[in-house]
Amino acid sequence: MNEVHDGTMELPLVVGVDGSEPSLRAVDWAADEAVLREVPLRLVHASLWEWYEGAAPAEDLGKPSEKVLADGIVDGAAGRARARQPDLKVSTEVLAEEPQYALVREGRHASALVLGSRGRGGIAELLLGSVSLTVAAYATCPVIVLRGRQGKQAETVTHGRILLGVGEEAHGPAAVRFAFEEAQRRGAVLEAVRAWRCPAHESTGHPLLVVEPARLHEQRAAETLQAALDDVAADYPSVEVRRRTVEGPARKALLDASATADLVVVAARRQKQTFGLQLGRVAHTLLHHSACPVAVVPQQRS
Repeated sequence: MNEVHDGTMELPLVVGVDGSEPSLRAVDWAADEAVLREVPLRLVHASLWEWYEGAAPAEDLGKPSEKVLADGIVDGAAGRARARQPDLKVSTEVLAEEPQYALVREGRHASALVLGSRGRGGIAELLLGSVSLTVAAYATCPVIVLRGRQGKQAETVTHGRILLGVGEEAHGPAAVRFAFEEAQRRGAVLEAVRAWRCPAHESTGHPLLVVEPARLHEQRAAETLQAALDDVAADYPSVEVRRRTVEGPARKALLDASATADLVVVAARRQKQTFGLQLGRVAHTLLHHSACPVAVVPQQRS
């Protein structure tokens, strides 16, 4: 039986479930996260999910895919969450519609959405499922997609480090705050990374460019990093912050660093076009290849 949400409650952490092993591991991760956040857990199954992902329910549900009902999927996920975190308040919902639309809508009343990384075997296992990618591109709340270790193992491996990718000054204050909050909840170090590159062909109008072009670009990156962090850092004095500037593409720097992080956080740099790539290249690359879970945080609109 579904539990009814009280409008005075904290916004729940919402998990998209489809009976697959990746989605059940997302339930495990989200149950722990909900306890850290002190919010309820809401498990949502969109009954048309298999149209897009070819859902294959986990073997521990004990039934072949054609006989597993939607209620069985959410009930099994709820039981798993309660077994892992007995005091956690868990609710379930079955929605008869396309999963990406259902989850984007659920995100309007969620503290965050948590999704498993889906693949259909072979090389496709390295890539992100279409539902997860679409939800990350359009949701109005943070979307956390389990990549890397937490997408493949039942037990969570921790490094005590939250990784934050810092973009331009005008973008991402919500992502910065999200990263600080996650670090504070976990008692983890926050490592903030700003990548920089020195173009091969650029104007030498600035006097420093004549002698030390790389140094100037690195200095600007450090200033951008400091500006992005300073205002928010004052609200989280207990969080240890490590600032790092890296020469080269941001995608590579964050992918490399994700191997020893518990979560990588980036701002959603959504494009204006209706079709094509809806997220910036950094977020898109991390969602496909990160070695740890990825949180995509939409920037606040003025």
